[in-house]
Amino acid sequence: MNRFLDELSGAAGLAATVLLAPLLRERYSRWGCSEGEAAEPLPGDALVQEPVLQSTRGINIDAPPREVWPWLAQMGQGRGGLYSYQGLENLMGCRMHNAAHVDPGLQQLAVGDEIRTGPSRSFPFWRVAGLDPGKLLVLRACEPRTGDPAPSTWSFVLRPLDGGRGTRLLVRSRLPAQGFGWKRIVDPGSFVFERRMLLGIRERAERGQLS
Repeated sequence: MNRFLDELSGAAGLAATVLLAPLLRERYSRWGCSEGEAAEPLPGDALVQEPVLQSTRGINIDAPPREVWPWLAQMGQGRGGLYSYQGLENLMGCRMHNAAHVDPGLQQLAVGDEIRTGPSRSFPFWRVAGLDPGKLLVLRACEPRTGDPAPSTWSFVLRPLDGGRGTRLLVRSRLPAQGFGWKRIVDPGSFVFERRMLLGIRERAERGQLS
């Protein structure tokens, strides 16, 4: 199962994960993480007190947190992209462009800023609910058309490895289930895109493409 999850790619991986979601969820909900990391409290948890679905995923990056953070700071549609399957995202009308370099003009992230997945309010988006540059980014989902807070969070925690020469990046999602389709399609699909995003961040940070 673990090898299968590690070999996922693009549309084929999306279809396979959705089809096998009932069998794979326990594994893909903590891809790259230990049981201890999956169970520990993380910043942002308090915003969704009783989630029906929770995932915690992680990746080691051979670059210090200060070189990983800029890629998180510029995430979003109309910004640096989400470093995932850009082609599939754009088939859904997201108009995403994954940056290959850090843009200094996109580094001034603040609480309340929007992180979007598409060009209009018909697409899901988040607002920054908390941040500590180089250490933490907490995003809270918003209702697409009204902008009201939704009971869903997406948190990124950066921890130094190897005396600060590397980074352990943990990503946690907490959300309520919204029917059969959410658990069988949206949740496994989110894993496929998030896994590619984590790999994309690692690739960029390790290349050191800071402009």
